[in-house]
Amino acid sequence: MRVLAAPDKFKGTLTAAEAARAIAVGWHRIRPQDEVVELPMADGGEGTLETLVGALRGRIHRASVTGPLGDSVEAGFGIADGPDGRVAVVEMALASGLGLLHAERRDVKRATTRGTGELILAALDHAPTRLVVCIGGSATNDGGAGMARALGVRFTDAAGADIAEGGAALLGLASIDARGLDQRLLSVRVSVACDVDNTLTGPSGASAVYGPQKGATEDDVQVLDRALGHYAAVLARDLGVDVRDVPGAGAAGGLGAGLVAFLGARLRPGVEVVMEAVGFAQHVTAADAVVTGEGSFDAQSLHGKVVAGVVDMAHAGSVPAAVVCGRAEVHPEGLTVTSLLDRFGPERALEQPRAALEDLVAELAGRFPPVRSD
Repeated sequence: MRVLAAPDKFKGTLTAAEAARAIAVGWHRIRPQDEVVELPMADGGEGTLETLVGALRGRIHRASVTGPLGDSVEAGFGIADGPDGRVAVVEMALASGLGLLHAERRDVKRATTRGTGELILAALDHAPTRLVVCIGGSATNDGGAGMARALGVRFTDAAGADIAEGGAALLGLASIDARGLDQRLLSVRVSVACDVDNTLTGPSGASAVYGPQKGATEDDVQVLDRALGHYAAVLARDLGVDVRDVPGAGAAGGLGAGLVAFLGARLRPGVEVVMEAVGFAQHVTAADAVVTGEGSFDAQSLHGKVVAGVVDMAHAGSVPAAVVCGRAEVHPEGLTVTSLLDRFGPERALEQPRAALEDLVAELAGRFPPVRSD
């Protein structure tokens, strides 16, 4: 029997690779004769760089870039040679992410994506033909303006002076000059691995939905939403690109919109980008069973996340699938779902997640449904 272990990370406790290893160890404890293929997954958020570069057998390089509030940070980017040419992978959270700031330093009105643009510049030095930008986990709400600045775009006020960094400063934006955009981007196909489909503005937009978790007050949210709306209007006027109703444009504080407007990027569900890179369809075809999982399996997991993508593709190929997770808040009909919290309680689930996951999967292996017959 061939088993495909294809989990996302268990956020805060296990990386996707560690979870895949635990699944394999637990399964082999009961069924040592089975082959378990470890295939860590991601959906465009934190950890996607490592997962993609590993799948493509590439290399992670380092660069010193501007952090969300102007501090210098060391960030990685990936370079890999694939059958269709060289691929560069950039994860925006490593340069412009919320995790780079202590809670008391969060300032979403000033935070910039400049560092993400600098990572893209560093990747361009390796002459890729394709660029994958993984967006999620941002500290920013600047619509990707900081990213575009790093790539040569100017944002000026009514007096012709450069506006300040950050989302709030976009209220003073009078014009955008993209003539200085790095010309190497013209020969690069840009894909964006995105794990949400929020639009740029409004009740489901970047500011309203994600601003508060980045430290925005109710007043800040209103200011930032107006700023992004104004920014979108100037983009439409000066570049002829209307991003206001594009699904995913509001991802990462509007970075999705900036990537579409300045780099001609295609926004795609992150799990699809990763699945394509790792050849997931071929792995499922060869599998007799699939085990996936994540830290918290909830209603959001069923929409564009790793677990939903893995389960859907497994079911499409008539391959039985099961979900193992830290916490289970939903139990879809016809899907086996088991959680560390329900089985072992919160103390062991949090303090011994790897060992607990091995035990949980061992129990699953002992009662898993019969495999399909050819």
